[in-house]
Amino acid sequence: MFLRVEPLSPEVPGQRFFNLLKLGDPRYDRLPFSIRVLLESAIRNCDEFLVKSLDVENILNWQQTQTQSVEVPFRPARVILQDFTGVPAVVDFAAMRDAVTKLDGDPEKINPVCPADLVIDHSIQVDFNRKSDSLQKNQDLEFDRNRERFQFLKWGSKAFKNMRIIPPGSGIVHQVNLEYLARVVFNYDGFFYPDSLVGTDSHTTMIDGLGVLGWGVGGIEAEAVMLGQPISMVLPEVVGYKLHGTPDKLITSTDIVLTVTKHLRQVGVVGKFVEFFGPGVAQLSIADRATIANMCPEYGATAAFFPVDDISVKYLEQTGREPETLAYITKYLKAAGMFRDYNNIAQDPDFTQVVQLDLSTVVPCCSGPKRPQDRIPVSEMKTDFESCLGAKQGFKGFQVAPEHHSTTVPFQFSGKEYTLGHGSVVIAAITSCTNTSNPSVMLGAGGCTTSVHASSFFRLK
Repeated sequence: MFLRVEPLSPEVPGQRFFNLLKLGDPRYDRLPFSIRVLLESAIRNCDEFLVKSLDVENILNWQQTQTQSVEVPFRPARVILQDFTGVPAVVDFAAMRDAVTKLDGDPEKINPVCPADLVIDHSIQVDFNRKSDSLQKNQDLEFDRNRERFQFLKWGSKAFKNMRIIPPGSGIVHQVNLEYLARVVFNYDGFFYPDSLVGTDSHTTMIDGLGVLGWGVGGIEAEAVMLGQPISMVLPEVVGYKLHGTPDKLITSTDIVLTVTKHLRQVGVVGKFVEFFGPGVAQLSIADRATIANMCPEYGATAAFFPVDDISVKYLEQTGREPETLAYITKYLKAAGMFRDYNNIAQDPDFTQVVQLDLSTVVPCCSGPKRPQDRIPVSEMKTDFESCLGAKQGFKGFQVAPEHHSTTVPFQFSGKEYTLGHGSVVIAAITSCTNTSNPSVMLGAGGCTTSVHASSFFRLK
């Protein structure tokens, strides 16, 4: 309709894509990069039935339609599931096959239309700890407890086309998505288009840190996409978040993400896309970007997008992608106007609103005492905690009577006696998927855990 398919490389027959730059429309160059992904999907899937020409025009005309609550269809390139919410989807497909068999049809024809990946990561429990063989023992128990479910999923991985099931012990779904499942650019029999997805986990947004547009949805929506139906969504406003400056060498991604989260909660980004730009982005690794994108549910945005740049491609190389894959990813994104140079202000698109952060102003901080989005500078941690002790019961209060603020309780551990009181720091486990993308944060937390065990417990005094 608007565009014809063009060869990506004249010297390589069979490589094709929709060249959005050939629209010849100046509005495209001003679109946020995240909206360009929605536009490409609409053009590629326009059939005048599920996706219409008017939908394409509404997306292209985002400057005017962004505030008009216009609904547009979006067909993601794939779906990602974890076993807690993914098993019902596989059961539903199995039930459809059973129904087709009863109607004397061919059950082999029942398969996901949209590629789907299911990562088994929500079944493991910690029954053993602090021993070198703890992981293996926990995984053995995981298989014993979930044998029937795992056998069913094993059958599903062989029975259904267009569905991959990643076995237990491979890692957290979002990390597996970053390191292994993310295509960044799909190559479907020589036809190229941007990777995008929806997932049945609110922190699916972590993949936005790699330049793959994605967010969390409910199980019914995910199944609908697997069956080839587009998601109906209100064309979102896009808040541009400009990063500049260089963070101090002692600042972690956690410090940055807590600062960004507090800022964006004040700005108000619920139901909107956030797209990061500016020279400061080039200072962040993919691990740092993924940590920021992972916290998207805490600041309320639908997606927190970091367009692909050279650092993204370097990460793909580090995680084992083939050289020819890296070559066509780079070539396609540049040809389609979707490859970012964060130091080139000429590439900066138009946004609904622009807010900014100087990374050099970020200080070490923690969050809490109850919610991860409640940022506290480390220098104010003691004062904040003491005020929370006596404050009214709530997110920032425990309502402990003043006469009990100094109460301590003795206990024994490994034959030694210790004392616990209000403000004692006890590290039990690292369970947050927000941290798993960042090796430096994981090592820091592990080192902190070791020092706590080695030197008993310490107080905020």
